[in-house]
Amino acid sequence: MINETDVLAYAIALGVAAGIPGPGITALVARTVSGGSVAGYAMLVGLIMGDLVFLSFAVFGLGLLALTFESVFNFIRWISIAYLLYLAWQFWTAEFQEINATRATGKSLFMCFVSGFAITLGNPKAIAFYLALLPLVLDLNSITVSVWAAVLMPTAIIVLLIVGSVYILGIVSIRHILSSISAQKRVHRVAAIAMAGAALSMLAREL
Repeated sequence: MINETDVLAYAIALGVAAGIPGPGITALVARTVSGGSVAGYAMLVGLIMGDLVFLSFAVFGLGLLALTFESVFNFIRWISIAYLLYLAWQFWTAEFQEINATRATGKSLFMCFVSGFAITLGNPKAIAFYLALLPLVLDLNSITVSVWAAVLMPTAIIVLLIVGSVYILGIVSIRHILSSISAQKRVHRVAAIAMAGAALSMLAREL
């Protein structure tokens, strides 16, 4: 059974891992620049949902699930690679948008959510944390369903929401600085490179 110290260690480790810029944070920043805080939070929800999937798999035995449903996991990995490359192309070819001209729609927010979810599933940093680092922080064999549902899941949501909000609100506060064509282009190009890098990292492990 885990105690308060274990939960605190988990929260700190997750917060540090989530706060380190990677494909997810880079995409979150780029989406907030182009779509504002609403689009940013829609993507953040998708990013968090991806983390919750990894957390659940880690707690309930990702290795066993991967062995049992190997073909399904392979399919998901290849889909994630393809989608990350598609996102890289979208960011690389993104056109300049007036900062105050974009208005979020239900469809665009849903696509932000899907993008966030897919990015987490294909994020090597997230995979490394839940498969390699998490077992060092928590004794996964001692975690019950009730602890997973009542403690770990809410803790993950809160920590990730706080970390994501820091980036979103920080970008919103300086969004006017990124109103030029050159500034937006640089942000989108960095996001494209991060997406492509994540996809190529996954591809290298598959080959």
